[in-house]
Amino acid sequence: MNMTFRWYGRNNDTVQLEQIKQIPGTKGIVWALHQKPVGEVWKKDEIKSEVDYIKSFGFHADVVESVNVHESIKLGNSERDQYIENYKKTIENLSEAGVKVICYNFMPIFDWTRTLLHHPLEDGSTALFFEKEKIESLDPIELINTVASASELTLPGWEPEKMARIEELFAAYKGMDEEQLWQNLDYFLNAILPTAEAHGIQMAIHPDDPPWSIFGLPRIITGEASYERLLSISDSPSNRITFCTGSMGANPENDMVDIASKYAQYSPFAHLRNIKIYDNGDFVETSHYTQDGSINLNGVVAQLSDQQYTGYVRPDHGRHIWDEECRPGYGLYDRALGIMYLHGLWDAHQSK
Repeated sequence: MNMTFRWYGRNNDTVQLEQIKQIPGTKGIVWALHQKPVGEVWKKDEIKSEVDYIKSFGFHADVVESVNVHESIKLGNSERDQYIENYKKTIENLSEAGVKVICYNFMPIFDWTRTLLHHPLEDGSTALFFEKEKIESLDPIELINTVASASELTLPGWEPEKMARIEELFAAYKGMDEEQLWQNLDYFLNAILPTAEAHGIQMAIHPDDPPWSIFGLPRIITGEASYERLLSISDSPSNRITFCTGSMGANPENDMVDIASKYAQYSPFAHLRNIKIYDNGDFVETSHYTQDGSINLNGVVAQLSDQQYTGYVRPDHGRHIWDEECRPGYGLYDRALGIMYLHGLWDAHQSK
């Protein structure tokens, strides 16, 4: 298990690499060029600057999260081939810098969705919250603009240039169903996987968050059946998944321990976090501690241990604790606690 920590860069994060270095057993930084507009080629000098800075603190920079997929590719419109060529060039440039895994997603318009960024918890901390009824009853444009404006830092998947054309994008996706989105993913993967395989990079798709359709938009990476279909698109060793317990696990029908037992072998990268799911479909981020949420993280780590998992792992959305002012879900303190808990689970299962 290769422990990592997601970081948003020198100019877009409250957490510094010298702080992350003090978390025991943390080997790598999960990074991206967050300032780059979606669809542009990541240039070699830009990549080298970020990688060199990360390595100067003793970390590896093997995992990128994310190289976002342009909406033209997801829509399958006439511009997609140019954006696919740009994506392939970015893969090549990242490989020269030693990158091994690229995490990406194929969610229309934006990726993760929450209705409140600082929901109060009983212990005095706050956390990301999803209120099902609000999602189903509010106008999506109103909700998206409200949430996106609630953070002083840019939010991944909610880039300003995308939010500026949100109504246009919703109109473009009108009438698209899951089958059409699957076909567009198939086209994208068959175009990029030969490049990724030739350059030793694994493309690890992230599950949809939450793992069901919202705002009338199709979502397709939602459970075990979707993993089966994804893997059937290509048997390339570069066609892989990002195993995320909190995203796919938001649907209680997805048994994350069982899914880990079957699909960890196809996952070079894992996000391990916990959420509390309520009977009405709401859910809230919790600490990583197994007993605090609905995800059996202890059982998931047991499966990874049994398989002698050597992939990259990171803690995921943390609470906002000890009055930390930070990017929603991505502060230092609770994710550091999460790392130590995951280390403890791993060591306990390895010693059996």
